Amino acid sequence: MNFKIKSPAGLSKILKELKSKGKRVVFTNGCFDIIHSGHIAILSKAKRLGDILVVGLNSDSSVKSIKGSSRPVNNERDRARVLASLYLVDYVTVFNEPTPEALVRRLKPDVLVKGGDWKRDDIVGSDIVKSYGGRVVRVPFVKGYSTTSILKKLARS
Repeated sequence: MNFKIKSPAGLSKILKELKSKGKRVVFTNGCFDIIHSGHIAILSKAKRLGDILVVGLNSDSSVKSIKGSSRPVNNERDRARVLASLYLVDYVTVFNEPTPEALVRRLKPDVLVKGGDWKRDDIVGSDIVKSYGGRVVRVPFVKGYSTTSILKKLARS
């Protein structure tokens, strides 16, 4: 069992305690189907914005609804284990909804991070985080790196 993978309810309690000790919580989310250099760049930049980095991971059903029936390539348990093994990531939690809105509302991160390919107005949860004085940060997108492009490249070979 990986102790970095938590249920949303369990993680909420942990984060409340950490925040009471002055720790700054950073949250990002995604499918993280096939981890690549672009993911690592975003996670690395996100980690530098606070003390605790939480990754909200789309469940298998959530990924399917967003990406189509052929995805995810890797199941949620494996994707969570890979993310949790990264030294940059402090906690991973899986959510079933198409967006992390309810998770952001529950966890109340100090900083919400998304890649620069997201328009500021399209970042789900940004209004929630800003409502209590938190920050929303877009980190530069690493061009040429996406799971979709990797899968297309594999299909051509």
